Amino acid sequence: MDSEIVIRAFSAGDAADVRELFIKVNRLLAPPRLKDAFERYIATALNEEIDRVADYYRERHGSFWVAAAAGRIVGMFGLERSDAPDAMELRRMYVAPDTRRRGVARSMLQFAEDECRRNNMLRLDLSTSELQGEALSLYRHVGYRLLREQVAVATSNKTLGGGIRRFYFTKLL
Repeated sequence: MDSEIVIRAFSAGDAADVRELFIKVNRLLAPPRLKDAFERYIATALNEEIDRVADYYRERHGSFWVAAAAGRIVGMFGLERSDAPDAMELRRMYVAPDTRRRGVARSMLQFAEDECRRNNMLRLDLSTSELQGEALSLYRHVGYRLLREQVAVATSNKTLGGGIRRFYFTKLL
């Protein structure tokens, strides 16, 4: 990056940028055959999560952060409690397309792991789809263990459905 990456807690003033980044990344991920499904997924996630991100993560005993460089939001991610009492789940880790391959995702992931440790969490869980090859590569490279693969059929704010393969990972901290 040309400037330092600063990771900070989400604030209300970040809402429009977070919303825009979420929409942009998901539209870029959408294969042509799933454009309509992605638009429905985006609408569901905006309504249930992104447009109320502070409340959403607080309700799940977590938090949401943004990564900024040169005063611009270049990434985002959230942490929410996982099913296990000693684990968190990484959610919504997205990097602006024009700033990829510059260490933003790695910095956010390290911050998330450190945040888990600060909160006495022993494990970080996450999932990603077959459409996110760079994310799959990063998680494997930094020690995440694949727990299972699953074809997502139903749409929710966490999954597109549409027959997309999802990969579920964990890492002991």
